[in-house]
Amino acid sequence: MIAAEPKASIKGGEFLIKETEASQVFIPEEFTEEQQMIAATCREFLEREIWPRLNEIDNAKSPELISSLMDKAGELGILGTSVPEEYGGFGTNFNTSMLVAEVTGAGHSFSVALSAHTGIGTLPIVYYGNEDQKSKYLPKLASGEWKAAYCLTEPDSGSDANSGKTKATLTEDGKHYVLNGQKMWITNGGFADVYIVFAKIDADKNLSAFIVERDYEGITMNEPEHKMGIKGSDTRQIFFNDTKVPVENLLSERENGFKIAVNILNIGRIKLGIAAVGGSKEVINNAVRYANERKQFKTAISQFGAIKHKLAEMALKIYASETASYRAGQNIDDLIEDLKSQGMDDAKAKLKALEQFSIECAIMKVHGSEALDYVVDEGVQIYGGMGYSADAPMDRAYRDARINRIFEGTNEINRMLVVDMLLKRAMKGELDLMGPAMAVAKEIMSIPDFSSDEEEGIFIAEKKVLRNLKKAALMVAGAAVQKFMLTLSNEQEILMNVADMAIEIYVAESVLLRVEKLIGLKGEEAVALQKQMALVYLHEAVEKVNSAGRAAVTSFAEGDELRGMLMGMKRFTKIEPLNLKDARRQIADAMIEENKYIF
Repeated sequence: MIAAEPKASIKGGEFLIKETEASQVFIPEEFTEEQQMIAATCREFLEREIWPRLNEIDNAKSPELISSLMDKAGELGILGTSVPEEYGGFGTNFNTSMLVAEVTGAGHSFSVALSAHTGIGTLPIVYYGNEDQKSKYLPKLASGEWKAAYCLTEPDSGSDANSGKTKATLTEDGKHYVLNGQKMWITNGGFADVYIVFAKIDADKNLSAFIVERDYEGITMNEPEHKMGIKGSDTRQIFFNDTKVPVENLLSERENGFKIAVNILNIGRIKLGIAAVGGSKEVINNAVRYANERKQFKTAISQFGAIKHKLAEMALKIYASETASYRAGQNIDDLIEDLKSQGMDDAKAKLKALEQFSIECAIMKVHGSEALDYVVDEGVQIYGGMGYSADAPMDRAYRDARINRIFEGTNEINRMLVVDMLLKRAMKGELDLMGPAMAVAKEIMSIPDFSSDEEEGIFIAEKKVLRNLKKAALMVAGAAVQKFMLTLSNEQEILMNVADMAIEIYVAESVLLRVEKLIGLKGEEAVALQKQMALVYLHEAVEKVNSAGRAAVTSFAEGDELRGMLMGMKRFTKIEPLNLKDARRQIADAMIEENKYIF
C-alpha cells in the first residue's frame, strides 16, 4: 500500500509514487460564498461588457476598445486579485485567482489581454520587485490605470528563451541601461504602459529583466499582427532603439531574468489550463442548447446516441481538467501557508510553492488546452454546417482555442518538461523514483498476486487500477533511463509517451478523489452521475496509458526485455469492463434535460 501524506508534506510530482487521500484534496464544491461572489462578478462582467461585443472587439481597428474594457474590469477589482492589499489589490489566495482565470477564460480575446496583464505583466513585479518598484507600479496596475505587457519572445528565441539577442549596456555615468533589440508576439503591446523586458547585459550568459515604461524614448512598434484567432487581442512586434532605462528599474538581480521567466511561466501555464476550462464550459453550454433546438428526422439531435457520446466526452474532459487544476492550485496554496508559517516572506513563499508544483502546472497546461481543443472541435461538429458559419459561436471558439497549445510553452515542450523535471528531482534525491521503478521491474518477473483485497471503502478496485497505472509509468520511465542514460533528452518521442502516461494518471486520480470526497459529503446517491464520470474517465485513462506505454517500450526494447515489458503493460493496465455507452448516455441525458453543463 502506498502511504498517504498530510497536505503540507505533499511534494510536486509525488503523485507517481505516493497515494493521496480524498481528504487531502480541494474540490470546486468547497469554494466559499465569498469566492463564489468573486466568480459571479467576473461572469456578470462577461455577460454585460464582453459577450455582446465580441464582433466589435475582433473587428476593432485600434486597441482603445480592449483598453477601455480593461479599465472597466479594473473598476470592479478584477485586475487586482493577485496584487497584495498594501498595493491596492485584494491579495487573494492562489486558488481564488485560479477561479477568476477560469470564469474570465470564456472571454475570448479579452481574456487573453486580461491574463497577460494580471499574470505575466504584473506578477514579475509582485514576486521580484523591490519595495520602491512595488509601490510605484502595483497600485496603478491593480486599478487598471496602467496596463502591462511581457516582452520575452524574439524572432530567433521562442522555446529557447535564454538565447534572446536583446542587449542592455550600462551608461558611463552608471545611471541607465541602454536597451537595443526586438521582441515579437507581445500581447497588449499596442496599449501597455509598462513592459517587462528581458535582455542580456553586456556579455552575460543569462537574461536580466527590466521594468520599461511606454514613454521612454526609442520604443517603436509594428502594426497589430493578423492572426488566425484571438483577433481582438493586440499583438505587436516591439523595437527598442537605444532605449534608456533607469538602473533602479532592473528587476531583481542581474542575470536573474531567466529564472523570473521560468517561474512566471509556471503560473501562466496552470492559469491557462483553468482558463481553458472556462472557455470549454461556455462552448458545451452552447452545444447542448443547439442540440436540443436542432431537429432532424423530426427529432432533436440531442436524442441521437452519436450526439450524446460527444456531449458526454466533452463534459468528461471539462470535469477532469477542472478537478485536477484546483487540486494542484490548493497544493500550491497549502505550501505557501506552510512556508510563511516557517518565517518565509509572502513573495518568496509563493515562488517556492509554484516552483515545487511546476510539474503539475505543466500537466494542467497540456490537459486544459487539449481538452478545450477537443470540446470546440466537437462543438463545431454538433452544430454541423452552422458550426462552420461565422454567424454561429463555434467559428470564433474554434479559432480562438488553437493558440492555447502554443502559448506559455508549446504542449510538446511542456510534455518534455514534465519528464525532465521528474528525472532531475530524482537525481537530486528530492523524489525517490528509481526505488519504486526497480521494485516494479522485479515485480514484472515475479508471479502475479491473485489474492483478494481485504480493504474496505469507496473505489477500492479503482485505486488498485491507479496504483498499477503508476507502476506502468515507473516501469517505462525506469527502463528508458537505464537504456539511454544521459542521451534520453534526445528521445523526445519517448519523453512525450511517458508524459502522456503521467498526465492521465494525475488527472484520473484527481477525478476519483473529487468524487470520493463528494460521496463523503453528500452520499453516493446524490453524486451518482459524478461517479459515472470518474469511472468512465478512469477507463479512458487506462487505454491511453496502455497505448503510450506500448509505443514507448516498442521503440527501445527488444527480445525478452520487450516481451517482459509488454507483459508488464498488460498486467498493469487491466480494469474490469464497464458499459461505457450507458454511462455516457446518463451523463449526456442529465445535461440535455437541464439544457446546460451541470457539473
